[in-house]
Amino acid sequence: MTEAMSLTPAMMVVLGLLALTVLLFVTEIVRVDVAAVLIMVLLGLLTLVPGLEKLTDPRRLFEGFASNAVISIIAVMIIGAGLDKTGMMGRLAGTILRVGGRTERRIIPLISGAVGLISSFMQNVGAAALFLPVVARISARTGLPMSRLLMPMGYCAILGGTVTLVGSSPLILLNDLLPPGVARFKLFEVTPVGLALVAAGILYFVLAGRYVLPSNDTPGARGTDVMGYFRRLYGLDLAAIEARVSPESRLAGRQVGEIEEGDGIHIIAALVGGTPMIAPPRDVTIEAGTHLVLMIERTRQVAYLDETSLTPKPELDVFNDLLAPTRAGVCEVVIPTRSRLIGHSLRELWMRKTYGLAVLAIHRGRETLREGLRDVELQPGDTLVCHNTWETLARIDHDRDFVVVTTEYPHEEERPHKLGFALFFFALAIGLVLFSPLRLSLSLMVGAIGMVISGVLHMDEAYKAVDWKTVFLLAALIPLGMAMEQTGTAAWVAAQTLQLLGGAPLWVIEAMVAVLATVFTLVMSNVGATVLLVPLAISMAVESGGDPRLFALIVGLATSNSFIIPTHQVNALIMGPGGYRVKDFLRAGGIMSVLFLVVMLVMLNLVF
Repeated sequence: MTEAMSLTPAMMVVLGLLALTVLLFVTEIVRVDVAAVLIMVLLGLLTLVPGLEKLTDPRRLFEGFASNAVISIIAVMIIGAGLDKTGMMGRLAGTILRVGGRTERRIIPLISGAVGLISSFMQNVGAAALFLPVVARISARTGLPMSRLLMPMGYCAILGGTVTLVGSSPLILLNDLLPPGVARFKLFEVTPVGLALVAAGILYFVLAGRYVLPSNDTPGARGTDVMGYFRRLYGLDLAAIEARVSPESRLAGRQVGEIEEGDGIHIIAALVGGTPMIAPPRDVTIEAGTHLVLMIERTRQVAYLDETSLTPKPELDVFNDLLAPTRAGVCEVVIPTRSRLIGHSLRELWMRKTYGLAVLAIHRGRETLREGLRDVELQPGDTLVCHNTWETLARIDHDRDFVVVTTEYPHEEERPHKLGFALFFFALAIGLVLFSPLRLSLSLMVGAIGMVISGVLHMDEAYKAVDWKTVFLLAALIPLGMAMEQTGTAAWVAAQTLQLLGGAPLWVIEAMVAVLATVFTLVMSNVGATVLLVPLAISMAVESGGDPRLFALIVGLATSNSFIIPTHQVNALIMGPGGYRVKDFLRAGGIMSVLFLVVMLVMLNLVF
């Protein structure tokens, strides 16, 4: 049995700082990143106290900001932003929506399963960071809060790291920590256990998600508020409907302008010659089989679809990506006093063909005009309520003939022509991670700098892509983990806990080792917890008659059980975008942690 160690003053201080950290995280007296920086500064100041000089090395206090984990996160955020800038993540989001629809119960398994698969072959924080923009797109298109989608995605990214021996740092290190004579683990030897954990995580959120996931406000939910604004101000209660024109429909063979003027509807998109067209000009002919997106009063939509023999789709399909709230929407444009458009009608100006604006209404004085718009001559101060792409709106924002009133829209342009460069540097980074001896941070930074050099991202956009709250949270917590190791605090806690288990049944010892690894990974790096606990766990296995390989693997897997507080890299990453508080992790992560331990121990004893 491991001999008991004496508790030193330095250990007492570290335990006190650990308790203060947990208290600050749970109570949220200050933001979690501020709390982490405060603990780091206190750790450094305490070295001035006689007897605590070796608490930490002040010269290494800020090394966390240059750590492998933090630099890797920064690089992955930049790579993810580059892929998103090319529109790739938007297309991936569209694919998930086409397969899974728009319901939470169907979307969560698809997102979580995909990220779990990816994280089984790359660092889980990298997989989570790459899926952040995908989840943001899906949230924007469905109106589902990101807080309902990000936590399942993040947790399954962590769980995916248990599927193969290269999915997480502890499992990568595991074979090097085994003593001579103990058989090494193979790449897919842990796969049955990992797949069971991922499946349990997905099932947990599908069944219990409605009870444990918060519904925080997110940008994706603002689409409904925008339409409510136009309904209240202008009396516009419009719905966008995608439909297919059947050969029997009276719309077949007619032009866009003729249909709109005769039927009092707006055609905001059409599939012309197999090419999707936003705001099609009035002289475009609608052929049988064409897919259209109509803007029509909600009270008329059922009757109109019946009388025109249109075949509606339950949701946007062909135009799902092009008309997503992140790419297009309803806006307000004012005609200024010196505009050259004054005195001209929309018919004369060919507003759609020239400017890409589909005008839905004209607000003049206290009156909102909705019919016969093409023949209305524009006057100074007219407000045009239009539907268009944000790219079009960003372009006319620089046109002196218009004043764009809508300011909350994505101003950034996409660069689909850079997709080849983005995919190349993404593949290069992943290839270096999997097949080269380079450190993870350097391998990923190759992909990040490649995104900038190739023009996928500008440097300012790369800076903007980094979530600095996440960076400071992780970097500032690293010195506390180092202090736990250097002062012997972690070893003391482990030794005291394991010594209490003398004579206990084997399954109790296995469970306690798993719980101990779980607790350690919440307050220090999972690598540090693994390096510290594997030798102790193997010693316990030998003394209790257990399998050393099994006990070592329990530690390697249990250090991924990091769901309760946002100290894990993935949890810190999703905390800001999801609008989560520590209590959200406590509620959802507490149950997830218990489920993880039960499934892991059962599967390990069945497989090994």
